[in-house]
Amino acid sequence: MSAIKTESISCKQLTLQRGERVVLENISARFNPGELTAVIGPNGAGKSSLLACLASVLAPSTGNVFIGDCDVSALPATRRACHSAYLPQSEYPAWSMAAEDLVALGLLPWGRVTDRAQRVLAALQQVDAVQLARRPVTELSGGELRRVQLARLLVGDAPILIADEPGTALDIRHQLQLMQTFRAQADAGKTVILALHDLPLAARYCDRILLLQNGRLRAQGTPEDVLTQGQIGDVYGVRSELRWREGRPEFVTGDLL
Repeated sequence: MSAIKTESISCKQLTLQRGERVVLENISARFNPGELTAVIGPNGAGKSSLLACLASVLAPSTGNVFIGDCDVSALPATRRACHSAYLPQSEYPAWSMAAEDLVALGLLPWGRVTDRAQRVLAALQQVDAVQLARRPVTELSGGELRRVQLARLLVGDAPILIADEPGTALDIRHQLQLMQTFRAQADAGKTVILALHDLPLAARYCDRILLLQNGRLRAQGTPEDVLTQGQIGDVYGVRSELRWREGRPEFVTGDLL
């Protein structure tokens, strides 16, 4: 299992159309190694579709996705899977298997892996799920299953991590642990992209934020650049304030506008 150098991932003038409906329109953005980026926006804004295009699960109608300087359409599927690991928003096992075997599926793109058991154990440790290793995935709670799926995302040590609402079904403790894990992955040089609904978590842990509205890129930049009263008010229809507490950003929402 040879290491792949850390790369950026970017999209240029990306548009996705389904039938007559334009889901994403002319989006250009770059995601860099060492950065944790949140993609935010209301329901239906296009977050999941953008992440699926970045992960090569969906092909854009027009525009391109690049890993480094290489158009992903020119890369074999196995090679793309080694470069980037992807966790969709909702996913349910089609058949019963042990949790550790589900995690090991994240190693498939690499072929034969001699230290498979050690890698699976390390990934389960990162998400506080070692005790679930031998449990059938069909018997796990929603939060337990999500942690096992997160371990599968991490087990291949891909340089690009893409996760759609990774905190779904997790309790408060595991949500914080999850964000700390992704923060550590970015600090180690990986490119990490998350679709998030939890704006306080995005403000606290992320370097950059992309704000989508109706399939268009409304804003991108630091949390201070994006989580402004005006933009959040216009897009979400709520009052908000980004404060600083002990050197850490704290995002607070108020009443509906």
